[in-house]
Amino acid sequence: MAENGCCGPGYASPKEAMQAQRETLLYTVALYVGTGVEKPDYLATVDVDPDSPTYSSVVARTEMPQIGDELHHSGWNACSSCHDDSSKKRRYLLMPGVRTSNINVIDTADATNPKLHTVVSGDEIRAKTNLSAPHTVHCLGSDIIISMLGDANGNAPGGFLHLDENFDIVGRWENELNGMKYNYDFWYQPRHNMMVSSEWAAPNTFLPGFELDDVAAGKYGQSVHFWDFKGKKVAKSVDLGAEGMIPLEVRGLHDPESHHGYFAATLSSNVFHWWKDDAGEPQLEKVIDIPTIDVAGFPVPMPSLITDILISMDDRYIYFANWLHGDLRQYDITDRSNPKLTGQVWLGGMLGKAPEVNGVTVQGAPQMIQLSLDGKRLYVTTSLFSTWDNQFYPGMKDKGAQMFMIDCDTDKGGMSINPDFVVDFGKEPNGPSRCHEMRYPGGDVTSDIWM
Repeated sequence: MAENGCCGPGYASPKEAMQAQRETLLYTVALYVGTGVEKPDYLATVDVDPDSPTYSSVVARTEMPQIGDELHHSGWNACSSCHDDSSKKRRYLLMPGVRTSNINVIDTADATNPKLHTVVSGDEIRAKTNLSAPHTVHCLGSDIIISMLGDANGNAPGGFLHLDENFDIVGRWENELNGMKYNYDFWYQPRHNMMVSSEWAAPNTFLPGFELDDVAAGKYGQSVHFWDFKGKKVAKSVDLGAEGMIPLEVRGLHDPESHHGYFAATLSSNVFHWWKDDAGEPQLEKVIDIPTIDVAGFPVPMPSLITDILISMDDRYIYFANWLHGDLRQYDITDRSNPKLTGQVWLGGMLGKAPEVNGVTVQGAPQMIQLSLDGKRLYVTTSLFSTWDNQFYPGMKDKGAQMFMIDCDTDKGGMSINPDFVVDFGKEPNGPSRCHEMRYPGGDVTSDIWM
């Protein structure tokens, strides 16, 4: 298949043209869960056009129709995987609620003022598929698949929900789980009949908060799974042991011919490189290891806690966030097996290195990240999950989370905090809220699977 861009007007162009776009709007999920504010979660539309009079501010808020969703991740109804169908448009943003299992579908035809289109009921999902706690949303041609973290009662292992283009429930996507213990994120590479999925924990384990004893009891994942994509079944599972505790975000390279990718083991604070060898067998190697740090009052040597990771559109740089230590890192991955550290900045965190940035006291630390298509602007939010926020950064409950922007040198490498950009969600009209995952209306480096 040709390496074309995204669907719809303005998006059916080569990837190089997509990279040349300058974003003007950025969507982020925003939520009141765990803040004491009894209001629905919402989609915040942020003005990121430096020439706009409302630059670095929330210009629209699209409320969900119910309270208590805990919006977390999101994804588009269409992306580059449907490039050969001119009728498909990246118009609808699916926003699942981890706690309710509702999937809120937002119409972004008016990009500045998105509207609620429909809601796929969490109760209906449970009844028809025995699944709950939706997480990662990826388009798959005209259809949509969503990783689900639990069964209808919040127990592991979960599975994958299949929706059609009208957002009707088709059923479960997978044919076999083959012993998969937990579920979380996934990325697929169709030219190699390959999908890679990761593990967090059962909803009943992570929803109340983090308990260290649960790790020792085996209630958190430490395996990744390589799938027979066409057969919709796990072909090989790899138990990473102590080196790979809680593998979360999975990212493949954007080159559709590539069978390489990376994921981070959050609790072990390691980054792994995956690929297929000449015989077609999946392989893994640890390529980055962030040391723990002894911190007074912390019960164990503090891991960096890598909570998000992404790859630039040109497949040259990898970025990730260390939510406990408080830093963002940039590595050159031109040599796939030997990443080179090229940039680092500090925002919040538990080491006290940057408690205030751009005149705002940072609540939390770098958590979710999103990179501009040209690779020059890295946006970052500071909330992880409501109960976890309240454990590790209790000030966020009353003061809200923040969004910052990092300027990235794409030629020589390097990062710096942009001094003119901050969005303080502690000052929202209904009270302080949390901000988490981000998406561009025109597509982004974490949602597009290039066919």
